[in-house]
Amino acid sequence: MRRLRAIDYITVNIYWLGLNFVTGSLTPIILPYMVQQFVPEALKNTYYGGLRTAGLIVAILVQPLAGMLSDRSTLRWGRRRPFIFLGTILDLVFLSLVALSGNYWMLFIAVLFLQFSSNIAHGALQGLIPDLVPEGQRGRASGVKAVMELLPVVLLPLLGIGVLVDQGRIWAAVLVVMIALFMAMLLTMTVREEPLQEGPEMPIKPRVARIVLLTLIFVVATSVFGGLVGFVGRLLMGSGVVQLVAVGLAGLVAMAGAIIVGVWLSARVGIGEGVEHHSSFVWWVVNRLLFFAAATSIQGFAQYFLQDVLKVPNPAQATTVLMAVLGVFIVTAALGGGFLADRFGRKRLLILTGVVAGAGTFLLLFSVNLLMVYLSGFFIGVAAGVFVTTNWALGTDLVPPEEAGRYLGISNLAGAGAGVVGAGIGGPLADFFNMSSPGLGYLVVFAIYGVSFLLSSVTLLKVREPREAALAVAG
Repeated sequence: MRRLRAIDYITVNIYWLGLNFVTGSLTPIILPYMVQQFVPEALKNTYYGGLRTAGLIVAILVQPLAGMLSDRSTLRWGRRRPFIFLGTILDLVFLSLVALSGNYWMLFIAVLFLQFSSNIAHGALQGLIPDLVPEGQRGRASGVKAVMELLPVVLLPLLGIGVLVDQGRIWAAVLVVMIALFMAMLLTMTVREEPLQEGPEMPIKPRVARIVLLTLIFVVATSVFGGLVGFVGRLLMGSGVVQLVAVGLAGLVAMAGAIIVGVWLSARVGIGEGVEHHSSFVWWVVNRLLFFAAATSIQGFAQYFLQDVLKVPNPAQATTVLMAVLGVFIVTAALGGGFLADRFGRKRLLILTGVVAGAGTFLLLFSVNLLMVYLSGFFIGVAAGVFVTTNWALGTDLVPPEEAGRYLGISNLAGAGAGVVGAGIGGPLADFFNMSSPGLGYLVVFAIYGVSFLLSSVTLLKVREPREAALAVAG
């Protein structure tokens, strides 16, 4: 495996910029605005959470399948690039359907199709760093990856996405997103990827069955724990403060339980035989999901929080500015995070990120103006920047190189599962508390997300870095 040149760090990671330009504009800005136009005001969080949940369930299924198929690809373009190209072309079609949606259910179907096509590319993309980057350069490569993932939040306000959305010009906003994604795909096609001469001999059908079962288990676990919240609410109907406290605690238990139980069972099924040798990988996924469930859900509900709690005018535009401020902190921290990850090890930094992000989230609960929100965002942003770099570097160390696409596809339980848990449980929970006291719902779910950050640090005690495992064997 040859050492990377400076330009290779860019071309190997540039598609992350396009991919996150799509999610960074749709999730916190375009979709919340569109959902609000189509559904009752009192239920917008529930409908928005349902939209994200359904789409992300598709992602949980498709992404590891695409990663596994790209592991086996013997196409002349290489293992990963054909999937990235196909997924992007389909993305352009389905993004157009999003912009054309005239009601909630049209939007719902368009988002499902978009998640299908986007994760064809995403599943293959995750294999590029393990395929092409020497182990000693993966921390820096992961740092560039993190920057590419986070740059869209800085670029979105410069391109006026929030202004276009506040003006109701959804087509114009989506067109900007489509152009960014297409350009990123073209640059990714310049990657020097050697085709696989012969596919692996391992049978594919059992692995496909495991991924389908993995998805079902995670969805069932999430649904069961999510149902716990509604059951407690109905059981204590009319109990005032007792009901509110009980439902809040049930929400915390449901979110943490869905993550830990759902991921543990699903990942074990997805890996199959020999899973006992990869327990650190499974706990890495749990750590990743706890952190991202909090971070992505705060981002997803930010527009409604600014609109309903702080009464900010032009909430879509304000959200893009807030995301940009966060992005500056995140990108700066991510650049340093890659170097620190290579130099000092992954776990120490990751434990610290969960604590700092949790502190920033609890500060958000007391915010009464945008300045306080920005201060909270500083802590969350710095923690998230270091996390995305360091956590991914740890993950690439833990996966078997010959099956990087399949294993890192399974890790999408954290990427897509974060929205399933965070928004799927958090959305109805926010509406429940908002009906009791307007704005209270966002404070309750944000408090739960703060605890989720702290729990992400605790789970790292179960992860053993390769260097730790080697020392244990030597000892």
